[in-house]
Amino acid sequence: MGIFGNIMDKIFGSSTANAAPAEGAKPAAPSTGQSVSTPQPNVDVTKMLDDKAGRAGQRLDWRRSIVDLMKLLDLDSSLTARKELARELNYTGDTNDSAAMNIWLHKQVMAKIAANGGKVPDELK
Repeated sequence: MGIFGNIMDKIFGSSTANAAPAEGAKPAAPSTGQSVSTPQPNVDVTKMLDDKAGRAGQRLDWRRSIVDLMKLLDLDSSLTARKELARELNYTGDTNDSAAMNIWLHKQVMAKIAANGGKVPDELK
């Protein structure tokens, strides 16, 4: 399983047992290139991550930072890991420009989580 698959597992795997689907929610079908093979229940990603961040013992700005999001999910957030995630998600920019890559990665991860049934506010996609 790749890094994106690990992110999805941390969000959906750990939260689906504790989170009820949103009222009237229908699972979204995975879009092309997704590592998730079946639709996931509609998980309130913001609530789940905010709750997790409240227990983290350190300030992690997961809403803006891919590094903090990965740390919050107990995943390797090193530049090497982020470059691997960029390859998985077909990033075409310069991976040596880590600031631009990180912004792109965060938006892509949030959009793909939403496409797979995660409830993510529009401003994070």
